[in-house]
Amino acid sequence: MSSDAHTRTEAQAEELLYDPSVPTLTHGERARTLTAGIRTGTLCTIAKEPAGFPYGSFVTFAMAEASPVFFISELAEHTKNLHGDPRASLLVAEGGEADPLANGRVTLLGSVRKLEEGPEREAAKGAYLQAHPNAAYYIDYADFGLWRLDVEGIRYIGGYGRMSWVDAKEWREGEPDAIAPHARAIIDHMNADHSTTMADYCRALTKATDVTAATMTSVDRYGFEMSAETGRGPRPIRLAFSAPIATPDEARREMVALAKRAREALGVSEG
Repeated sequence: MSSDAHTRTEAQAEELLYDPSVPTLTHGERARTLTAGIRTGTLCTIAKEPAGFPYGSFVTFAMAEASPVFFISELAEHTKNLHGDPRASLLVAEGGEADPLANGRVTLLGSVRKLEEGPEREAAKGAYLQAHPNAAYYIDYADFGLWRLDVEGIRYIGGYGRMSWVDAKEWREGEPDAIAPHARAIIDHMNADHSTTMADYCRALTKATDVTAATMTSVDRYGFEMSAETGRGPRPIRLAFSAPIATPDEARREMVALAKRAREALGVSEG
């Protein structure tokens, strides 16, 4: 885990209304989480015709540990390109936000190789079928193959002001966030049913003492982030859990404990 303070200038860091040392996912963990939750991307290869130009194509993929794997046809243009030049990149991007540039995205660069029969291919096949079960009916077609991108470079962008080249070791050793599959449900529940509590979190546990409303924007195993309405406009707030979580029940317990702390600090009765 890490602080995200390194993504801001010193002047911006001084304006934070919360402790900048609050633990958060590293960019490697964020990148691994993003790629673990998305099944499609843009594969860019070096075109054979016209020669030398970047060629982008829509592909499905799966993650076999820290490496994307593809099940692609020999007839596909990108496969023909890879036979001539293995260098490639895979762009994986989130969707759903009103401002697409606020979404997270990862570009993975490296060399792509076709997997021959053996344990590595079997592991890739299992990962691909788990992500794309409908591929089972053509997984043994002779004119298709399993290919693997051996990642050498990782560029992570988590929206405005959060971006970096991720160290390859950090990428390999990072783990997808266990709470990510449940994050949307947690966020929607907190925003729908506990908006007053979130404002209390801000007023009692951060420097945002003039908050009038707060909206949860993200949650991960280390804590959660909110957008707080203050006298100076909306401001980001991050609070930490007492320990990393892995389930919605653990998230609920941590939220309840923070609510109790906030009420005690504000002198608000439990009743």
